[in-house]
Amino acid sequence: MSGASTDRATAALCVEFASPMPGLSPHTAFTLEQIDGAEGLHALRATDADVRLFLLDPLSGDYGYEPTIPAEVRAQIGAADDSEIHVFVVANPSADGVYINLRAPILIHAASGRAVQAILEDQRYPIRALLGG
Repeated sequence: MSGASTDRATAALCVEFASPMPGLSPHTAFTLEQIDGAEGLHALRATDADVRLFLLDPLSGDYGYEPTIPAEVRAQIGAADDSEIHVFVVANPSADGVYINLRAPILIHAASGRAVQAILEDQRYPIRALLGG
């Protein structure tokens, strides 16, 4: 993930997934908007349905998150290297805090908006990690 930019435009970004994310089929077209007053937190909304996910920019805090993005995953979104990719993790609010999925990041090509949810083989990244835990 080295070199990935933390700069985020304030306008909504159009995002098109190469294939539907697990549990969100058939939706592939989304908009991504930063949530005002919540550094690093974004809303990913389907353009054709009332479907929303919260995404966290792991570079917005000290999470020690530096996944290795496989070349075949970069190729799915047309990225030559990691510097062309914005990396996000899904954030799930619950009664006992906010959990993030570090094993299945959302990868968005910075220039085209083409996206994929990758499933990492790296076992050091949990599927359900409590923020601040």
